[in-house]
Amino acid sequence: MRCPLCGSPDVFYSCEPKCCFNHVCSDCRATFEPVTHATGSTRRIARPEEAPDASDPTAACARCESTHVYADDDGVAVCLDCGAVLDIELTEICPP
Repeated sequence: MRCPLCGSPDVFYSCEPKCCFNHVCSDCRATFEPVTHATGSTRRIARPEEAPDASDPTAACARCESTHVYADDDGVAVCLDCGAVLDIELTEICPP
Protein backbone atom coordinates (compact mmCIF):
# COMPACT_ATOMS: atom_id res chain seq x y z
CA MET A 1 0.00 0.00 0.00
CA ARG A 2 1.36 3.41 -0.96
CA CYS A 3 0.60 6.84 0.44
CA PRO A 4 -2.09 8.52 -1.70
CA LEU A 5 -0.40 11.92 -1.32
CA CYS A 6 3.34 11.34 -1.80
CA GLY A 7 3.42 7.75 -3.13
CA SER A 8 5.74 6.46 -0.41
CA PRO A 9 5.55 2.72 0.35
CA ASP A 10 6.64 3.49 3.94
CA VAL A 11 3.14 3.28 5.45
CA PHE A 12 2.13 1.81 8.79
CA TYR A 13 -1.10 0.89 10.52
CA SER A 14 -1.60 3.09 13.58
CA CYS A 15 -4.58 1.51 15.30
CA GLU A 16 -6.27 -1.84 15.86
CA PRO A 17 -9.02 -3.51 13.78
CA LYS A 18 -11.65 -3.14 16.52
CA CYS A 19 -11.23 0.64 16.32
CA CYS A 20 -10.48 1.88 12.80
CA PHE A 21 -8.09 1.38 9.91
CA ASN A 22 -6.10 4.61 10.23
CA HIS A 23 -2.78 4.45 8.37
CA VAL A 24 0.08 6.95 8.49
CA CYS A 25 2.76 7.72 5.92
CA SER A 26 6.22 7.79 7.52
CA ASP A 27 7.48 10.25 4.92
CA CYS A 28 4.82 12.99 4.66
CA ARG A 29 2.75 12.11 7.78
CA ALA A 30 -0.53 12.05 5.85
CA THR A 31 -3.24 9.76 7.24
CA PHE A 32 -5.79 7.67 5.36
CA GLU A 33 -8.08 4.66 5.76
CA PRO A 34 -8.34 1.80 3.26
CA VAL A 35 -11.75 0.27 2.52
CA THR A 36 -12.24 -2.88 0.45
CA HIS A 37 -14.93 -3.75 -2.07
CA ALA A 38 -15.60 -7.34 -3.15
CA THR A 39 -15.29 -7.82 -6.91
CA GLY A 40 -17.36 -11.01 -7.01
CA SER A 41 -14.32 -13.08 -7.98
CA THR A 42 -12.44 -15.47 -5.75
CA ARG A 43 -9.00 -17.03 -5.76
CA ARG A 44 -6.89 -18.94 -3.29
CA ILE A 45 -3.46 -17.76 -2.25
CA ALA A 46 -0.76 -19.36 -0.13
CA ARG A 47 -0.33 -18.23 3.47
CA PRO A 48 2.78 -16.04 3.81
CA GLU A 49 5.75 -17.84 5.36
CA GLU A 50 6.19 -15.06 7.92
CA ALA A 51 3.35 -13.50 9.86
CA PRO A 52 3.08 -9.78 9.14
CA ASP A 53 4.09 -7.23 11.74
CA ALA A 54 1.10 -5.77 13.62
CA SER A 55 1.90 -2.31 12.23
CA ASP A 56 1.94 -3.45 8.57
CA PRO A 57 -0.79 -1.91 6.38
CA THR A 58 -4.07 -3.81 6.44
CA ALA A 59 -7.74 -3.52 5.59
CA ALA A 60 -10.84 -5.56 6.40
CA CYS A 61 -12.25 -7.91 3.78
CA ALA A 62 -15.56 -6.54 2.46
CA ARG A 63 -16.96 -10.08 2.36
CA CYS A 64 -15.91 -11.70 5.67
CA GLU A 65 -14.28 -8.80 7.62
CA SER A 66 -11.00 -10.70 8.08
CA THR A 67 -7.85 -8.57 8.19
CA HIS A 68 -5.87 -11.28 6.40
CA VAL A 69 -5.88 -9.34 3.14
CA TYR A 70 -2.73 -9.74 1.05
CA ALA A 71 -1.47 -8.65 -2.35
CA ASP A 72 -1.05 -11.68 -4.60
CA ASP A 73 2.03 -12.03 -6.83
CA ASP A 74 0.30 -9.92 -9.50
CA GLY A 75 -0.59 -7.16 -7.00
CA VAL A 76 -4.28 -8.07 -6.67
CA ALA A 77 -5.73 -7.86 -3.13
CA VAL A 78 -7.08 -11.23 -1.95
CA CYS A 79 -8.54 -12.31 1.39
CA LEU A 80 -6.63 -15.30 2.71
CA ASP A 81 -9.65 -16.52 4.73
CA CYS A 82 -12.52 -16.45 2.19
CA GLY A 83 -10.64 -16.03 -1.10
CA ALA A 84 -12.45 -12.84 -2.14
CA VAL A 85 -10.68 -10.71 -4.73
CA LEU A 86 -10.91 -7.14 -3.50
CA ASP A 87 -10.60 -3.60 -4.78
CA ILE A 88 -9.06 -1.23 -2.24
CA GLU A 89 -10.23 2.38 -1.96
CA LEU A 90 -8.31 4.88 0.17
CA THR A 91 -10.65 7.15 2.16
CA GLU A 92 -10.37 9.82 4.87
CA ILE A 93 -7.19 11.16 3.24
CA CYS A 94 -5.80 13.94 5.45
CA PRO A 95 -2.60 15.90 4.75
CA PRO A 96 -0.35 16.50 7.76
